[in-house]
Amino acid sequence: MDASNSSASAVKKPTGFRRLVKETLTQLAILLATLAVTEVALRVIDFRDLRDGYGRGYPLVFKHDPELGWAPIPNSRGEFHGSRTISLAHNSLGLRDVELGPDARPTILVIGDSLVWGYDAEASERFTELLRQELPSTHIVNAGVPGYGTDQEYLLLRRIWDTVRPDVVILVFCTSNDRDDNTSNLRYGGYLKPYLAQAPDGEWRFAGQPVPWSRFAYFNENALVHNSWVARAAVSAFVQLRYPAVTVPDPTERLVGMMRDFVEAHAAKFLVGLQLREPQIESFLQTQNIRYTWFDGAQSYDGMHWTPEGHAVVASRLLQLLQSAEIADVPRDARRAK
Repeated sequence: MDASNSSASAVKKPTGFRRLVKETLTQLAILLATLAVTEVALRVIDFRDLRDGYGRGYPLVFKHDPELGWAPIPNSRGEFHGSRTISLAHNSLGLRDVELGPDARPTILVIGDSLVWGYDAEASERFTELLRQELPSTHIVNAGVPGYGTDQEYLLLRRIWDTVRPDVVILVFCTSNDRDDNTSNLRYGGYLKPYLAQAPDGEWRFAGQPVPWSRFAYFNENALVHNSWVARAAVSAFVQLRYPAVTVPDPTERLVGMMRDFVEAHAAKFLVGLQLREPQIESFLQTQNIRYTWFDGAQSYDGMHWTPEGHAVVASRLLQLLQSAEIADVPRDARRAK
C-alpha cells in the first residue's frame, strides 16, 4: 500500500466515526423528545389507570406484602381521603390501633376489611372504640385492613396470632364484596393478592404467593415509576401481561370454616358479624353452629362504609352478640374453664 492510500484511510475512519456518533445522538434526541411529548400527553390526558391508587393516603395502607398482597405500613401516620378526610396512625403491627403490650384482660380480636379499619371514620368513632368504652375490663384489638377478602384476613389472623393471643375472634364479613375478593387474584383495578383454590388432587391451597408487585405498588414504591407516567404505562402493560386476572370458584364458606377451625384449635371462640344479611352465608353459619349477628340498618356514607351513627349500631349489635355468647366481661380463667 502506497502512502497516498494510507493517508486516505486515515481520513475516512474519523469521518465515519463522527457520522456514527452524530446519528446516535440524533436518534437519542428523537427518543428523548418522543418520551417527553408522551409524558406531557399522558399527564394532560390523565388516564385513570395511571393515577388511581396513587396519593389520597393509599401508600400508607397498600404497601406491597409478598404474603398478603398489601398491608399498612407499620408505625405510619398521615391522612386518608375517602368520602371524608380522616387521620391515620398504624401501630408496629401495621394495625390502625393503639400499640399492643402486655394485658391481663380477656382479648377480643376483630378482623375484617375497611369496615373494621374504619374507612371514612376517625379512630375514635369506630365500633371497636365504642366497645372499649362499654367493656372496660376487656382488651379490644382492631385488625381491619382496607380491601381484604376473607382469604387475606385468614392469613393475617395466623400472622398476628402469637402477638395478640385473643380469647375471642370476631370476623366482620362484608357481604357487598368479600365474595368477589375471595374469587380473584386481582382487585380494585390493579392490586394483586393471594387466593384459595382447590388443586387437582382435591386439596385446598393458597396460590399466588409470593404475591408479585402490583402496578400500584410500583406507582407508590419505585422512584422512577412514581415520577414518570411513561414508566407507569410501561409497568402497567408488563404487569397485566405477566400476571393476568385469575378467577376461582367461590371458597368463602371454606375460608370461614378454616378460620373457625384455627381459632377453636387455639382454645378461643369464634363469632361473625355480617355487614348485611345474606341467606347463603347465614345458612352455612347456622349449619356450623357459628354464632353471628348482622348490621342491616347501620347508616353509611356510600352504601357501605359506616358513619359514626352506623358504627354505634354495629357496636350495639356486637355487644348483644357477645353477651348472648356469654363472653362480655367474663374473666379469662373462668371462661376458659367452662
